[in-house]
Amino acid sequence: MGHDFAYPPVDFETRPDRYRHWKLSFDGPVATLCMDIDPDGGLWPGKYELKLNSYDLGVDIELADATQRLRFEHPEVKVVLVTGPKDAKVFCAGANIKMLGMAPHAFKVNFCKFTNETRVNLEDAAAHSGQTYVAALSGTASGGGYELALACKEIWLIEDGNAAVSLPEVPLLGVLPGTGGLTRITDKRKIRRDMADVFCTKAEGFRAKEALKHAFIDRAWSRSQWESGSAARAQEIAAATPDKTGPGVPLPALERRETETGWAYRYVTVDFDRANADRVVTLTLSGPTSAPVRDASTWSLQAFRELDDALLRIRVNHLAVGVILVRTRGDAEAILAHEAHVSDNLTSDWFWKEVQLFQARTLRRLDNTAKTLFAILDEGSAFVGTLFELALACDRQYMFADEDGDNRIRLSPANDGPFPMASGITRLAARFPGTPELHTAAVAHKGSIDAEKAEKLGLVTASLDDIDWEDEVRIAVEERVSLSPDALTGMEQNLRFGGAETCETRIYGRLSAWQNWIFQRPNAVGERGALTMYGDPERPIFDYNRT
Repeated sequence: MGHDFAYPPVDFETRPDRYRHWKLSFDGPVATLCMDIDPDGGLWPGKYELKLNSYDLGVDIELADATQRLRFEHPEVKVVLVTGPKDAKVFCAGANIKMLGMAPHAFKVNFCKFTNETRVNLEDAAAHSGQTYVAALSGTASGGGYELALACKEIWLIEDGNAAVSLPEVPLLGVLPGTGGLTRITDKRKIRRDMADVFCTKAEGFRAKEALKHAFIDRAWSRSQWESGSAARAQEIAAATPDKTGPGVPLPALERRETETGWAYRYVTVDFDRANADRVVTLTLSGPTSAPVRDASTWSLQAFRELDDALLRIRVNHLAVGVILVRTRGDAEAILAHEAHVSDNLTSDWFWKEVQLFQARTLRRLDNTAKTLFAILDEGSAFVGTLFELALACDRQYMFADEDGDNRIRLSPANDGPFPMASGITRLAARFPGTPELHTAAVAHKGSIDAEKAEKLGLVTASLDDIDWEDEVRIAVEERVSLSPDALTGMEQNLRFGGAETCETRIYGRLSAWQNWIFQRPNAVGERGALTMYGDPERPIFDYNRT
């Protein structure tokens, strides 16, 4: 599209005192996240106005930050009400259309992916952290606004004759609801296909009575009963949720410094390969150098917060990167000691459970990163236990077979349960879809594993001696960067998410694939496409041939 422009780098870190679009308040066990968007607070100042409480990536960065802080800093919170300004007629009009219309294709896709991950994290908090998200819609929720509501455990809508819920993307914009709407109304809310079809092609959506009848919402109150009804139901949910003991843990800003080849945190470094025109990046995660502590500096949380931030920056700010080489460094015993500390305290202290859940979410972010991932198990590597999950998430694993057999990996209980993929199964189980006996053998193996044994067990793609190591890895990387990135993305996402589908894999896989395609079609983004012409008095022009 002619409107595409080179956007500035995106910073994914924020904190509540910097929020421009969300107001976070507390009343005992009930927190309120009020979506009150600053129209002039867009991620790209002066390029568009966030009208009707519409959102862009900056709004979702704040929401993602708030959900993380609620889990770590506010264990007393049991219910989170996601609502809008009290007297506003619109809760949220969804993603800002002007922003989408001018954004480069890759930004659109990454924007939808991040927003999807944030929505899934709301569901994860309800399922595992005892924090139930409820959409309290005191005004119309349209498009992405209703998709945000669908990610909540319950949806309440004011019954005032005007407020409605809708997914108008197909009739108005020529695209799909981009953050899981279609999937959640069928897979999560179990709505009949025919009623879902009617709803998704009716731009104005359903008002409270009809929405309640067909399960598009869970509760409705008149304006006079709205506050009392909402408050009473929130207290019911809170009363049914167990208490957590122990204080909250503040999440300080990450310390990130620029280097000659990229950037670095305390435990994670990112280095670009200038010889490959910055199309290859090495991401190295180092192990702990001190004992576990009950604060955000503890390695198990700090290192994975750094990894999460690095992945987001590579995704959105470095589109030319096609290959990520994943390396580890450190003391294997220290890594396993931190892992054991987390595991041993899961039931006695909610904080350590949250640490493990965060690690799981970050690993799923890695799974869902549209870059080739090669694990490089070279001399000095520390792919053990939790960190071996990084290798299992990669598309290939190359392991150096040194003469003394000192280069080793080690499995632990971390590889057999606590870090499921979006499909609900472990990466180790997903590795052996047709040979479950190899999965059983790997889980049963005790102690460290050298390169030859690792290849025999099917845990690495290849073990290479010092004669072949350097050339084989170099050739594999050079071959990869020579291939079509479009074809590779499609291939990798298909291979990573094999087996049975879940609501989450359908959102990440099927939806992302279709939206990626639709966002490039003239019917959506051509000169007379629906997304391009939104707000224009002239109607879009469609090519009515189906492909």
